[in-house]
Amino acid sequence: PVKASMLSLASVRPGSRLGPDRSKTRSGIAPEGFTVMDVPTHNMEVRSLPLRILVAKPGLDGHDRGAKVVARALRDAGMEVIYTGIRQTPEQIAEAALHEDVEAIGLSIHSGAHLELFPRILEALRARGIGDIPVYAGGIIPDGDLEVVRAMGVRGVYGPGTPLDAIVHAIRDGATSE
Repeated sequence: PVKASMLSLASVRPGSRLGPDRSKTRSGIAPEGFTVMDVPTHNMEVRSLPLRILVAKPGLDGHDRGAKVVARALRDAGMEVIYTGIRQTPEQIAEAALHEDVEAIGLSIHSGAHLELFPRILEALRARGIGDIPVYAGGIIPDGDLEVVRAMGVRGVYGPGTPLDAIVHAIRDGATSE
């Protein structure tokens, strides 16, 4: 914890958490509807905010049980999880990552479209200036595609049966090493 005499807080949409400098995204631009005000804290201890993780289901994949299990494990580990729901386009995922100011992204896919969708998602992130956010993948990805997926920039791939603790630790380590 650090001592602070002033804390910058954002007025945010319902359900979002307040915290230091949440008024600006990684791009440095405050999202529409956000305002900033200074609130005196008089030597209040400022604690680290929980990591903000986006969990998304790209493409036409409608199977989201695994994504929800992982999202709950991340939440139970103290992270703030934003779940986009099913059938998200690469652009929707990138916009959500930008506007939610996340530290990591988890993609869950079972449809077999990972070689088509992952590059489009990574490009959409780069186009918005947030290509440095670590991206992780889970679901059904054939062993023969693992190296290709990693080579395109996905930090880790976790299939069925992966211990939830391994996923939590990988995402925490990757998000905090940036």
